Amino acid sequence: MNTFTLITALSLCSFCSTSVPVSVEVQPGEDATLTCFDSSKYDTVAYWFRLLNRTEVSCVALRISSYSEVSYCDGVQKSKFKMTSNTSNLFLKIKQVDVSDSGLYFCGFNIEGIPYFSMTRLTITESDEVAALTSVMLGVLTVLLIIGIIGLVVQYRKLQTARKEVQNPEQSENMDTCEDLNYATVNIQRKARRREPEPNVIYAATR
Repeated sequence: MNTFTLITALSLCSFCSTSVPVSVEVQPGEDATLTCFDSSKYDTVAYWFRLLNRTEVSCVALRISSYSEVSYCDGVQKSKFKMTSNTSNLFLKIKQVDVSDSGLYFCGFNIEGIPYFSMTRLTITESDEVAALTSVMLGVLTVLLIIGIIGLVVQYRKLQTARKEVQNPEQSENMDTCEDLNYATVNIQRKARRREPEPNVIYAATR
């Protein structure tokens, strides 16, 4: 029945009367109280609902008449939401709000077949202390990240230097061995050469 009444009211929204949204700002963990005009003298249906993701409507609470008890819609935590009224206003109290509670809330009435809506925008803001602490934590994390990156770069360079130092002695030893082999080859070639007799030389015997 709660869902049917809410859908019926919303289906007539093209003929409804709305007001400029009222802003309510609270900090996380605090209680928020949303207020709208109460039409108790009309003895009509009154309800609170919330707009989710700009397209989805979520029912919060419903009162069939000014003399009936408040009914809470399916999925709503009764310990968190409380709908009350007096002779002039209708209230919706939200206990210990968090960021997920922020959004646009509607208080509605059906007066002589015409829905009337009052909009309230609930904004959850962080306290100055929380904002300052968050900034400090972000700064510390940024410094630690930079230090970690620098440490990784230094470690990488040390590894590269160590690898070069390990490879260089082997290269020097190989170069020395090659030079010794070349020198030995040259000496062997020089020793292997003999002077051959010239074919055009005439030898004469001396007496």
